[in-house]
Amino acid sequence: MPPSHIIELKMDEIAPKALGFNVILLFAFAAAYHFFNESLSFRFSLTAILSFLLGYVVLIVVHELFHLIGFVLFGKVPISSLNYGVNLKLGIAYATTTKPVQNHAMKKALLLPFWTTAFLPTVIGFLFDSQVLVLLGAMLTAGAFGDFIMYRELRKEKSAAWVVDDPSLPRLHIYNQYPKNDSTD
Repeated sequence: MPPSHIIELKMDEIAPKALGFNVILLFAFAAAYHFFNESLSFRFSLTAILSFLLGYVVLIVVHELFHLIGFVLFGKVPISSLNYGVNLKLGIAYATTTKPVQNHAMKKALLLPFWTTAFLPTVIGFLFDSQVLVLLGAMLTAGAFGDFIMYRELRKEKSAAWVVDDPSLPRLHIYNQYPKNDSTD
């Protein structure tokens, strides 16, 4: 059965927008940090730079793991249906499931990583005066750019629609009823 609709991220189109969003967020979060937490000053240390880089890599991995947790928690898919990796050609990390997920659950699975790896570190960074965490929050917010676009497109679909995540491309296949075929059973 063919999908009723396909949502596809065109990476060559959204990458420049995501980069611009990232730069704006970095400046905005840095300005907010300096406005609320400490007067404007710039200090660089090897420890802070290494902490930032390590934190960024760890949070990217955790971001994708939270997509998987969302698939299991909200979409009720079996753990055996989960897949995780990096697509070097597209320059993205990915987490997917081979099982269909209802739209209302997919939307939650798409945004769960934002709340856990972007919003939460930002709040903790402000509360504990950690500029590194605030800036990581900015980067991971921008890193969820594709998730936000997919979420926006999924809002146009029925809540009960079924979504099949493409295993190799940033693409969602939308079905009005449960798709019965070899790749999803």
